Amino acid sequence: MDLIERIDELQVLIEEAKSVPFSSSAVIDRQELLELLAQLKQEVPDEVRQARWMSRDRDELLARARKEAERIVAESREQRDRLLSRSEIVNAAQREAERIIDEGKGRAARMRLEAEDYIDQKLAGFEILLNKTLATVARGREQMRGDTSRSVEPEDRSSAAGGPFDAQELSEPAF
Repeated sequence: MDLIERIDELQVLIEEAKSVPFSSSAVIDRQELLELLAQLKQEVPDEVRQARWMSRDRDELLARARKEAERIVAESREQRDRLLSRSEIVNAAQREAERIIDEGKGRAARMRLEAEDYIDQKLAGFEILLNKTLATVARGREQMRGDTSRSVEPEDRSSAAGGPFDAQELSEPAF
């Protein structure tokens, strides 16, 4: 017998069962019903059993796949957050580097201006000193031209210990 015939026998057994008066219940021979169910279980094809196992395996596989998908999504979010954090750190570092570079450029410009001012002051002082020296040289030359026509006396300033290039004259204004 096949599965369908066993199910038909169960249906007939239930349909022919004696009904209980004043109720929708019926009296069925328990032993006969249990024997039919046992035969029905034995005749269930292996394909149905395998399909039942496959259904359970499929449910387990789907549950594992969902868990794996959730894990992958969580890892992806963490990695995204790490990358965003790194890019924020890189951006902050770039802003700090730009600030340091700008500050360095400003300091370099100030130092250059200060150095130029310092050099200009030194050159101006040197120019004054050179002008005084030139004036002293010119006076010395004039004295030499004027003294060559007369005799040199010991009291004459050109023959004094300091001579025409006296250091004190260099420090005095030539005006």
